[in-house]
Amino acid sequence: MISALPDLKLLRIFISVVRHQGFAAAQQELNLSTSAISTYMSQLEVQLGLSLCHRGRGGFSLTDKGELYHEQALHLLGELEGFQHYAAALKGELRGTLNLGVLDSTVSDPALPLSKVIGAYSEEHAAVHLHLSVLSPHQLQLGVMDNRLDLAIGAFFTHMNGLIYQPLYREQHWLYCSDRHGLFDERRIEAQVITQQRMVGRGYWSQAELARHGFKHSAATVDSMEAQLILVLSGAYIGYLPEHYAQHWVEQGRLRPLLSATFGYQAPFSLILRRGRSREPLLQRFRDLLKSQLKTC
Repeated sequence: MISALPDLKLLRIFISVVRHQGFAAAQQELNLSTSAISTYMSQLEVQLGLSLCHRGRGGFSLTDKGELYHEQALHLLGELEGFQHYAAALKGELRGTLNLGVLDSTVSDPALPLSKVIGAYSEEHAAVHLHLSVLSPHQLQLGVMDNRLDLAIGAFFTHMNGLIYQPLYREQHWLYCSDRHGLFDERRIEAQVITQQRMVGRGYWSQAELARHGFKHSAATVDSMEAQLILVLSGAYIGYLPEHYAQHWVEQGRLRPLLSATFGYQAPFSLILRRGRSREPLLQRFRDLLKSQLKTC
């Protein structure tokens, strides 16, 4: 008889393998050898009576039924975790783990009092274990989608189906050059001159997004603001930075914004969570605290 509900351990192994797109890449997270992972995957497929994935010289890929099963497995594990949190809340105390993700370089942003929110949350719910990850916008969305993250905060230029986006505030960005760049001491600069400079783009920007910021191509690519700052400070590139993050270097005379009337944009920050999880006590309390702190900023 085929079991409709396989061992949860097998489900978690399956989800990890899909997330890492292969057995070898999932070894570190699972702390298992590739042979052990292969054995567990075979057990799952035998229990289900169907093939979930292709593996071999052609690489790893899910079968059509594997795609459908993976989607439902994510949903099931998310529901189970939510039920555990709900059961703990019925006893009058929040317990479990809150997996929170955030975009990098937000610590200097006065509009996002994340440290205050975390402090208040931890004081209220000492039994809750908090896991904080700093990731790119795309990684944050994927993490929430497959329930590795419960909540995430960031600027998301593209939205994914199945996620709720709760608007928070807008972060001001300007285009900067450093004191090592040839434009630093120029006072009258035309936009055409600026767009001809070597510019740092973001790895998660599409070509259309790059064009919206005034450039046809980038000469370097980064996935974090710290990497962006390093390249801009080198003097070899110009690039966009959050105003709050660049302020220290502006005050030190190391950075200056270029033609602010033309080059600047506001990144809309949002809190995201997976659809269907908004009423979970662990998540709801954090959202309430964040909302209250944003009002006091």
